Amino acid sequence: MTVSAIPASIAVGHRAGTASYRRLILAVMAGGFANFSLLYFVQPLLPLLATQYQVTPAESAHVLSITTLTIIAGLLMAGPLSDRFGRVPIMRWSLVVSGLLGIASAFAPSWGVLLLLRGLLGITSAWLPAAALAYLREEVQPGSHSRANAAYIAGTALGGAAGRLLPGPIAALGGWPLAAATMGILTLVSGAALWLTLPPSQGFSPRRVAVREMLLGTIAAPRDPVIGWLSVAGFAAMGTFVAVYNAMAFRLQAPPFLLGHAASLVYLAYLFGIAAPLLLRQFSDRIGRGRTTIAAAVMLLLAVVIASITTLTGVVIGLGLITFAFLGVHSLLSGWVVDRAARRGLGTAQASSAYLLAYYLGSTTLGALATWLWQTNGWSAVEALGVAAAGLAIIAAAVANRVDLNPRVNAKGNPTHL
Repeated sequence: MTVSAIPASIAVGHRAGTASYRRLILAVMAGGFANFSLLYFVQPLLPLLATQYQVTPAESAHVLSITTLTIIAGLLMAGPLSDRFGRVPIMRWSLVVSGLLGIASAFAPSWGVLLLLRGLLGITSAWLPAAALAYLREEVQPGSHSRANAAYIAGTALGGAAGRLLPGPIAALGGWPLAAATMGILTLVSGAALWLTLPPSQGFSPRRVAVREMLLGTIAAPRDPVIGWLSVAGFAAMGTFVAVYNAMAFRLQAPPFLLGHAASLVYLAYLFGIAAPLLLRQFSDRIGRGRTTIAAAVMLLLAVVIASITTLTGVVIGLGLITFAFLGVHSLLSGWVVDRAARRGLGTAQASSAYLLAYYLGSTTLGALATWLWQTNGWSAVEALGVAAAGLAIIAAAVANRVDLNPRVNAKGNPTHL
């Protein structure tokens, strides 16, 4: 594979504190916000969807898992498409088309039609994060890159919070149609903000992509051992996060909680995680990215255990810590992947697509498995799944840290080992 960025342009990229950098950050945060809110707003509504469409709890999870499954197909296209047509156009059209599909899903007449629309949404949603991670690596000066990446992940965290807090109260007023239409419109508004404010690419020029590279480039990226292990860590961390949140939607409706629509208030704990990307970036500058990632993955495992305590306080604290740890891990891993790709002369868009492919595969498989385990074996089985997946994330991050022996330069310009 060839390097897609123009290396010389990085030296004159956007620097933290400048007006162009602030425009860039606001735009990518808006895109991340819309992307995550539209993907995950169905999660707290799974019990409502199970009742409305007369499907089982395990089947209701398909409305999320079909989206994350088709994201995998979209990610195979995302790197080559953004290489061919440019990062900025792909991000723009990703949000516009996804918003329209979100609005259409509000009026789905049957379960099958809803799954079809959510499947198409997964394909178009995949284009934004893969292009965004490559765009940040190419357009932001090296000393500001980790900060910019953390800000983008914070935007996705805000979207995740909105996607879990808004749908419950809105659905209480107008059911599924109002909740889905509102989230689709919110995506279109965010898409307009990105369209108008995102600076054009300076560190990348679109190029023709060979058919072989289009078909195999993303799949081949994990042949690099560090990118491969980072992708495993992303699979496991995302799988832990979605597994717990999927099953928790049903647990909060069952004894001893029986919360009904008030269950949405529990997801205020999600807000605790928004600070994780920026906070853990500062820790990584001091002790190294690898050590910080491992520590956050350990926190993820412990948080699953805390969330399993049979009290509402335990659930809220556990969910807050799970969100904090997961978003911190994801922020560090996603920046690490594109940095490794750039250092090894690999395509950054294809490396980020490969990482996100594994990331969403974890969401699809472990998220669906968690709802099935809840239905058949109860919460203890979901807890065991979460602990095992978080343990895998710890191991994968530790191996990647050991293999990637190259020093990097932190935000202050000092060499520091991963």
